[in-house]
Amino acid sequence: MYAELIGAISNFMYGKLLIIMLIGVGLYYTFRTRFIQLRLLGETLRVITEKKADKNSVSSFQALMVSTASRVGTGNIIGVSTALCLGGFGSMFWMWLAAIVGGGSAFVESTLAQIYKKRGPHSSYGGPAYYIESALKNRFIAVIFALSLILTYGVGFNMLCAYNLQSTFSGFGFYDAQSTPWVIGGILAIMVGWCIFGGGRRIIRITSTLVPFMGMIYVLVAGVVTLLNIGLLPHVFETIFAEAFDFEAIFGGFTGSCVMLGIKRGLYSNEAGVGSAPNAAASADVSHPVKQGLVQMFSVFIDTLLICTATAFLCMSSGVEPTAEMAGAPYVQAALDATLGNGAGIFLTVSMLLFAFTTLLGNLYYVDNCLAYINEAVPGKLFMTCYRLLACLLIFIGSGSSMGLLWDTADVLMGCMAIINLPVIVILGGRAMACLKDYEQQRNAGKNPVFKASSIGITEKLDYWN
Repeated sequence: MYAELIGAISNFMYGKLLIIMLIGVGLYYTFRTRFIQLRLLGETLRVITEKKADKNSVSSFQALMVSTASRVGTGNIIGVSTALCLGGFGSMFWMWLAAIVGGGSAFVESTLAQIYKKRGPHSSYGGPAYYIESALKNRFIAVIFALSLILTYGVGFNMLCAYNLQSTFSGFGFYDAQSTPWVIGGILAIMVGWCIFGGGRRIIRITSTLVPFMGMIYVLVAGVVTLLNIGLLPHVFETIFAEAFDFEAIFGGFTGSCVMLGIKRGLYSNEAGVGSAPNAAASADVSHPVKQGLVQMFSVFIDTLLICTATAFLCMSSGVEPTAEMAGAPYVQAALDATLGNGAGIFLTVSMLLFAFTTLLGNLYYVDNCLAYINEAVPGKLFMTCYRLLACLLIFIGSGSSMGLLWDTADVLMGCMAIINLPVIVILGGRAMACLKDYEQQRNAGKNPVFKASSIGITEKLDYWN
């Protein structure tokens, strides 16, 4: 009963409401910024490589790595595979479209996060909850958003991440569907618990160091597989565009169509407009908010146009036909084995171990920040202990739960964040646009842009930019 209800809510949200909101807001800011995604691409690359003024501050590049690390994970592999198996190759076109137009939304939300960031003891912090309270003067909506983020990352995303990780072991001989997920879930919950209770600092340092390298290796392996099967690429592209615009099939069964699956899995992966990346954007020390808006827009492209596309081409060019039964890790493993030989799928399991583990810890970091926002201070030791034990229990439960239920739960919770954040960035978007105009005027004058809130008509007291 619960699974059917969550599925129905998910189908409604992504069948009508969120597709209109995501594409609509993305297109609105794409046109309003005069295609900032392409027009300022060179400027974006320049900003990313800027050196930070203070060695103890967070640079644009470091903030990019934090937000990219939170985006890059199981969604780039398992999410893409699921979209291809359930929605067909046409899903990739809609995933690309969602990322390209979503870059406009990502720019606005991250620019706003920089304008309204707060001063912390060591670095700045902020996000949608803070710009909702500061700019709209509405703490109630801000708290609702913070609660939505806590449920999305602490419950939906972490349970799904745990399931996706254990599913990569399904191709091994020792895997038993009745017991192995719980064993892996128990080990994973213990390791995460050890880290969040302060005992696994070395594990965190090692995995955080390895993940960027593993991400690059993963893209290289996917590229090798694609090149080995390059003769199939014309057929792959033909199928992508044929299925993407097969409107008879799309509207005949929209809830399982390439449009819905592409946008769902694209949003899960790149999070453009959801309101998560602004939490990382607010931590950067930059001379102008637009700089971090450009950087976070670029993070969306890294996630979808590079890493998700790498997974898609790895799978689609392998010659292995996707089926509903192969949705998730099995399809990617089969594609690797078909091209590189039996045993190549082990590489996927190793990649997922690292991606999933750091994603779980990163998700809980977001939750910690929102708990502190709601409480207006770091909660007491007893509360944090109980919360962390619950977080570990949810990871364990997620490992042995149903794939369909977990995807639907994550989609619904993430959708709630987007439903709050997207109207907010439309209401406050004028400030981001004024900020962009100020930035471009200074750049055209040959200056390194420096922002003052009064230059765009913001008169209230801010922690920065006065």
